[in-house]
Amino acid sequence: MKQHALILAAALALAAHGGAALAVLAPGAKAPAFTAQASQGGQVFDFDMAQALKKGPVVLYFYPAAFTQGCTIEARNFAEAIDEYRALGATVIGVSADDIETLKKFSVSECRGKFAVAADADGKIMKAYDAVSDKRPESAKRTSYVISPAGEVVYEYTDISPEHHVPNTLKALRAWRASHPSGE
Repeated sequence: MKQHALILAAALALAAHGGAALAVLAPGAKAPAFTAQASQGGQVFDFDMAQALKKGPVVLYFYPAAFTQGCTIEARNFAEAIDEYRALGATVIGVSADDIETLKKFSVSECRGKFAVAADADGKIMKAYDAVSDKRPESAKRTSYVISPAGEVVYEYTDISPEHHVPNTLKALRAWRASHPSGE
């Protein structure tokens, strides 16, 4: 019965999008490991997804470009909610095709030094997570993932509007945490 419901949901999603498949990693998929240059509070370091997952769940969000209106709103929303993510044991990391020099500035101003943003100038991370923009393949589409410490996607949300990424990922993270009290 559950399988039939999933098939029906997939068919409805395809119909709603003119038959075009949504190119995202679905819940249950293995999250690709990656390392990337990142900046938090203007300090550059190497972010390693596998190492971050050893500490707890990861909220990985892709955004089109630093300092654009929607991406600024989204970064500030994540920064304002960072204490809630930390209380749930989660690491937040944003990823865009911006270079590390741009992200050093963005991590200070818009991210308020509260979480890291990683550079994906060659687009390899966006491709691995099926988060490449359909309209502008040199940039990411606005997609957020919640990834369990086991490296499994537990939630995905794609919407060009930045407004619901934080509340939706927090809700998914709380639900995951409630069903995994040991954090594994």
